[in-house]
Amino acid sequence: MNNRSKIYVAGHNGMVGGAIWSALKSAGYNNLLGKSSAELDLRNQNSVFEFFANEKPEIVIDAAARVGGILANNDYPFTFLMENMQIQNNLIDNSLKQNVEKFIFLGSSCIYPKLAPQPLKEEYLLTSSLEPTNEWYAIAKISGVKSCEAIRKQFGKDFVSLMPTNLYGPNDNFDLQTSHVLPAMMRKFHEAKENNHSPVKLWGSGTPMREFLHVKDLAEAVVFAMQHHFEENLYNVGTGVDLTIKSLAELIQKTVGHHGEIIWDSSKPDGTPKKLMDVSKMKNQGWSSKIALEDGIQSTYQWFLEHANNYKEVKI
Repeated sequence: MNNRSKIYVAGHNGMVGGAIWSALKSAGYNNLLGKSSAELDLRNQNSVFEFFANEKPEIVIDAAARVGGILANNDYPFTFLMENMQIQNNLIDNSLKQNVEKFIFLGSSCIYPKLAPQPLKEEYLLTSSLEPTNEWYAIAKISGVKSCEAIRKQFGKDFVSLMPTNLYGPNDNFDLQTSHVLPAMMRKFHEAKENNHSPVKLWGSGTPMREFLHVKDLAEAVVFAMQHHFEENLYNVGTGVDLTIKSLAELIQKTVGHHGEIIWDSSKPDGTPKKLMDVSKMKNQGWSSKIALEDGIQSTYQWFLEHANNYKEVKI
């Protein structure tokens, strides 16, 4: 491949896809292809087939997905299962049919069993049961990982799956009904600060451990994976460092400048107790994360302030 290779970034308007698009531009790739959901419904098999037949991309990066936190996954299980399978199946199948040179599939650390040993190694996939609060999304993503693995095995194609840990950064979703934990906390603390530092109620006990990766780091990992040949199918992408949800809340509270009380609602689910990635395989390939969590939260909050009147609301 070279900087003239035609690269299709599915989901280029989202947080992840947008960061990948910017990273590709910065790396000198100019023949980029992106379609909005209004222009191309990735759930529609015929539409995706026609798109691939007409455009014939050489490289495909799948950053398109229906995403959300515990509440959204719990309330819309069929939506999360079916739409994610439709999107990825259409992209994977047509990439194979059109002889795409390289396909990069993005999943999530939630594919691993709820009580898997820590840190999470790639070989722990499918060794025991999933976390019930996000199993619908996880099952869809697992099917994508196994589809790419099957294509490597049957056809010898360069299809690679990257599993990022919890992501955050510019262009995140701050809708309190559908967002993940970090942006939800950021919005809650900000609005409480604006409301005379009123108390902030947060879900669960605050004891679960979580790892967070800035979306710009993930984007750099995707570009790295595109430029190098990986011998195996599945690679974790993360920092290899975690902290408690309570510590995360206190860090965000400090960054935002909120001085009120934090109330933990233990009637709400905690989710998986610990979810730390083993990132040694990516390090052995030559890539590791660069952005420290405190720095990343600070820059994300600055972005949030600049867009505070235009929250990215997500409709299910």
